[in-house]
Amino acid sequence: MKLNWFTRKGIIYWPASVIGWVILVIAAAFAIYTFIDIDSRSHSVSDTLTNFVFNLLLIGLVYTIIAYFTEAGKKVD
Repeated sequence: MKLNWFTRKGIIYWPASVIGWVILVIAAAFAIYTFIDIDSRSHSVSDTLTNFVFNLLLIGLVYTIIAYFTEAGKKVD
């Protein structure tokens, strides 16, 4: 069974269904929440960005793994 939640356009995975959009919104909301949380505990801009970039890479990695395994497959005729 192939799940068709995402489609790949170049190196970006775009949502192709409602579930894909929900996953994208959850990932973006979690990234914003993480940024606000890190910013509230940081003492400088560089401290905030250094800690946020690592978390953003992890969020992007999880999103990409989910999208990779649920992308719409190409038909082989």
